[in-house]
Amino acid sequence: MRGLATQILAAYHARGWTLATAESCTGGMVIAALTDIAGSSDVVERGFVTYSNSAKMDMLGVKEETLAAFGAVSEQVAKEMAQGALEHAGVDITVSITGIAGPGPSEHKPEGRVCFALAQIGKTPSCQTIEFGAIGRANVRLKSTEVALNLLLSATD
Repeated sequence: MRGLATQILAAYHARGWTLATAESCTGGMVIAALTDIAGSSDVVERGFVTYSNSAKMDMLGVKEETLAAFGAVSEQVAKEMAQGALEHAGVDITVSITGIAGPGPSEHKPEGRVCFALAQIGKTPSCQTIEFGAIGRANVRLKSTEVALNLLLSATD
């Protein structure tokens, strides 16, 4: 992931972009991968770790109605997380991650379901859900981090 993070930082630096992350199930792993690279402060503004629903509402402005209607692990919440990070951090682009790392499913959603969103100034946020399956907590978190980094890199295409 170091190579991915290095590519993102170089591409964003060349464009003059700044970024923020809004992470739930990854607990800050995406922002950590980026800030492991020297010089990341030219691009990285901040990372929001919003593990609880109240943190998602307080820090990112996720609506209680959205959480009630769709649950924390949904594309709707991922989109509001990414958009909230964009507005609160004053950056060019954000990525959000919310999911069920496990072990075991939640009451209504399977283990390994992770929702992602990418929000960028002047563009409609994009969302996707990946079903990693019951591959274990650590693997879900690692794969989610890699997907989020790839989403950030894809924005430079």
